[in-house]
Amino acid sequence: MNPFTEQERLEIRETFGALPEHLDAETFRKTLRELRARFHPDNFEKFGDDTVRQLATERFQRIERLAEKIEAWLSGKMQQALPGPSASDTDVHIFDPRARFAYREMKIEIRTGDKDLKYHLFGTFYRWLTLGDRFKIPDTQAFLIADEEHLGRRIGFVESIRVYLTFEEHDSVEVITRWLFDKIEGRADALLIEGELIPIAYEAILLAIKRRSFKLLAPETA
Repeated sequence: MNPFTEQERLEIRETFGALPEHLDAETFRKTLRELRARFHPDNFEKFGDDTVRQLATERFQRIERLAEKIEAWLSGKMQQALPGPSASDTDVHIFDPRARFAYREMKIEIRTGDKDLKYHLFGTFYRWLTLGDRFKIPDTQAFLIADEEHLGRRIGFVESIRVYLTFEEHDSVEVITRWLFDKIEGRADALLIEGELIPIAYEAILLAIKRRSFKLLAPETA
């Protein structure tokens, strides 16, 4: 089932260069990164015009809303294509628009040879990370918590970055996943979520987080 209105389909074609059914995940993510860089409201501060800033903000917010809907749809397609036994009850529910997600301290382990990745995850550069350090994920109230100290004394080796992810029902799992994927893509060698090895692909990470954090279906409105 196609979840997009005709107006949304036209906007997606104009914004992302193709109708939703013709978008593949990799092309979509590449285009989205370019759109964010181009239309971020901070780029329009230099004009000193409130009208220009407001229009830029509205365009950026519309892009984000369309992107979130596209990501959820692509994730649903990926779930339908997964091999193996039929989906569990949880897997059926997590792609329902009414699904709600939340989790306290989901354990995530990232194995990497990139000595700077741990600092970039926490928005710091070349300083020590202390057990319990927190970093708020942009555009959400979700946050990461460092599970151990990283003193930054060694280089040229594979290390494990262990963190906990906490988020509430009002946070978008798609936004959280997109942020994490963009941070580790091409830089991490392996990703474990609650001890399970997860492919470093947006759809696989989203599915893994949703499976573990599904809480309930919101009641249908009249």
